[in-house]
Amino acid sequence: MDAAVAAEGEAQPFLSIRDVVVRFGGICALNGVSFEMRRGEILGLIGPNGAGKTTLFNCLSRLYAPSSGSIVFRGRNVLQMPASRIAGSGIGRTFQNVASFANLTALDNIRIGAHSRFGGNFVGDALRLRGSRHTEREIDAIAGALVDDLELGEVALTPVRGLPFVLQKRVELARALASLPQLLLLDEPAGGLSHDEVARLGELIRRLRDDRKVSILLVEHHMNLVMSVSDKVVVLNFGQKIAEGPPAEVQNDGHVIHAYLGAGLQ
Repeated sequence: MDAAVAAEGEAQPFLSIRDVVVRFGGICALNGVSFEMRRGEILGLIGPNGAGKTTLFNCLSRLYAPSSGSIVFRGRNVLQMPASRIAGSGIGRTFQNVASFANLTALDNIRIGAHSRFGGNFVGDALRLRGSRHTEREIDAIAGALVDDLELGEVALTPVRGLPFVLQKRVELARALASLPQLLLLDEPAGGLSHDEVARLGELIRRLRDDRKVSILLVEHHMNLVMSVSDKVVVLNFGQKIAEGPPAEVQNDGHVIHAYLGAGLQ
C-alpha cells in the first residue's frame, strides 16, 4: 500500500456519520444520528421496526437526502454524489426485498452488478471496440469468480424468477459484490431464511469480510445473527441512537432491553 494512502486511511474514519437528520413532513425519521465505522469492520445496525435503520441505508445510497448532517466515506462527502455514482465510489448494497432482474439468469444479474465498475461508452459497446471487449472480459472474470465463491454454478444459467428464495438472495448478494465494493450494505439478508440457512449466512458474511476485505454494515432483525458476526453494534430507536458498543455490552444495555419491549435479545 502506498504510504500516503495508508497515512490518509489512519487519519480519518472509513465511514463517518455525523448528526444526520431526516424529516418526512412532520415526522423525524432520524434525529441527530452519529457513529463511525473502521475499515474491515462488521457493524450491526439494529432497532425495532420504524427505528430508522433502512432510512439511514437510503441516505448512504443517496435514495434519500438528509435534512442536515454529514456522511463521509473514505474522505469523500457521500451527500455530494449523485445516486448513480454510489456503486462506483465503493459502496454496494442489497435490499430488504429481493430486487433482482427476475427474467434474466443469475449470471446476467451478477454481470449487471459488475458493469458499475466501468465507465460505459455507447458507441464502443455497440461496435464492440477493443476497449469494450476488454471490459467485457473483466466483467466475465468478476462474475465467474462470484458464481464459484457463492456456489451458484448449478443455477448460473437459470432465470432468477425460477430459483428458490434463498438462492435469489444469494444472487442479489453476488450482484452487490460484483461492483467490488469496499463497503457492503446488507439490508435484512436473513429475512425469509430458515434457521440452518441463517447459520450458513453468518459464516458467509464473516468469510466475505475476511477473504474479500470488504467492510460490512448490516441491518438485521435476527439478533443471533447480528450478535454472532458483528464487531460493533449500533442501536436506533425512534430515529435516535440509544446504544453503541461490542455485542455483549449492547445486548445487556438497559435502554436496548427496554426498546425491545422489556425482553432480552433472543
